[in-house]
Amino acid sequence: MKLLANENFPLPSVRLLRDAGYDVLAIAEGLSGIDDRAVLTLAVSEERVILTFDRDYGELIYRRGLPVPIGILYFRYQPATALEPGKQLLNLLSVEGLQFTGQFTIVGQKQIRQRPLKMK
Repeated sequence: MKLLANENFPLPSVRLLRDAGYDVLAIAEGLSGIDDRAVLTLAVSEERVILTFDRDYGELIYRRGLPVPIGILYFRYQPATALEPGKQLLNLLSVEGLQFTGQFTIVGQKQIRQRPLKMK
């Protein structure tokens, strides 16, 4: 699974995920300032799951009908450290049977919820 870390996803977490062997493209590394539509387009073209703290992606794909990436992980909390989201994601990736492709996943500190993405 390839990942796309939105600009607000902490770089220490990006590095942690890379160190664990995941392919992570970080918007903060050379693409800072691109808008959410461009992030969606990039995620779709490279078949990457978006990692974000930005709730606007639900609005963009469910209400405005913009391109749907293969998955979105929306972290809906304020992390205590810059490594917390990366550590939490590594734990979630180790859960047998938990899928992130085809899903809009809302990640809280103690729970997750998923909603199917309507792929076009």
